[in-house]
Amino acid sequence: MKFVVASILLSSAVALAQPKPAPTLKSVLLAQLKSTHNAQEWFVPAIPALAGLTVEQAGWHPGGENHSIAQLVNHLTFWDRRQLAKFKGEPAGSYDGNNAETFVPITDKAGWDAAVRGLDDVMTEWETVVEKADDAKLQSWYGTIAHISAHNAYHTGQILYIRKQQGSWDPARGVK
Repeated sequence: MKFVVASILLSSAVALAQPKPAPTLKSVLLAQLKSTHNAQEWFVPAIPALAGLTVEQAGWHPGGENHSIAQLVNHLTFWDRRQLAKFKGEPAGSYDGNNAETFVPITDKAGWDAAVRGLDDVMTEWETVVEKADDAKLQSWYGTIAHISAHNAYHTGQILYIRKQQGSWDPARGVK
């Protein structure tokens, strides 16, 4: 019996001591995309940051020329979709270079619900295409994909800050 227990313990120790495989470009990019989408790790990602918001809260302006949460969501969706189309070799659609036009307001519940779904959908699709992409494609796109994640994280931080200003953020969900 002692031999069996010792064998199990030794096998477990050997299994735990096995080194993790080195991260790949794909695994790093996927981790970044997921952590800014819906996998909460070091910070609150976009979709949990939007959970429970009413259209009124999403449309609230913190003052001055600052954007509302709804406008930030539309801006993120615009750029994520545009870059996704390019990644897939599809037309990205027209854009006249006026970034201010990407911050579109939302005034009704159906529009808000569609905006949140749209952001979730495009973020999910980014994860899917990166998962399926070959190394050569990722080598030529890694900078853009990393910037997409940084851009998503930046504006999600703004969303959380606005929620804290309006009193609609529960600190128990992260970011106290």
